[in-house]
Amino acid sequence: MRRVNVIGTSGTGKSTFGAALAKHLDVPYVEIDALNWGPNWQMAAVPELRERVGAAAAGDAWVIDGNYSASRDLVWARADTVIWLDLPLAVVMWQVVTRTIRRIARREQLWNGNRESLRTALGRDSIILWAATTYGRRRHDYPTMLAERPPRVTAIRLRSNRAKRRFLEAIPPPRPEPTPEASSR
Repeated sequence: MRRVNVIGTSGTGKSTFGAALAKHLDVPYVEIDALNWGPNWQMAAVPELRERVGAAAAGDAWVIDGNYSASRDLVWARADTVIWLDLPLAVVMWQVVTRTIRRIARREQLWNGNRESLRTALGRDSIILWAATTYGRRRHDYPTMLAERPPRVTAIRLRSNRAKRRFLEAIPPPRPEPTPEASSR
């Protein structure tokens, strides 16, 4: 695993898992949300998003988290592994609600200065509503998309937070790069 795409509906823990996986693999971590969301929650135009994602995916090694259909082809063209976080709806909703409350209470800054607020949490663009309404669609669509992935790409489906922890625990630490003096022996 050197180029990994972590997918799943909002609230599955893609960012937390992706960052931990990148640390275990000792590779860069990229959130597509950070490439997409500009100041004041302005979305990048599709060509701009594709350019940013393409540049991130051009690296030799990475973990990229995100489900954006506008850039999936760029990520999967370079990925060697796709990990689908497929948690039960009750777990997803608990996680997205508690995360949103925590972010609001702590005034956590997200990408490009954006912060969640009661207005964004309860409005028509609510991440909580988004998670609830896209959950079933993702569970329906992902098996087909993964079946059509390039044959060289390994697909892994993790169905619980315990499975996510076990997966990370099973990854051997990265081997140190050989030093010049060690390679001359």
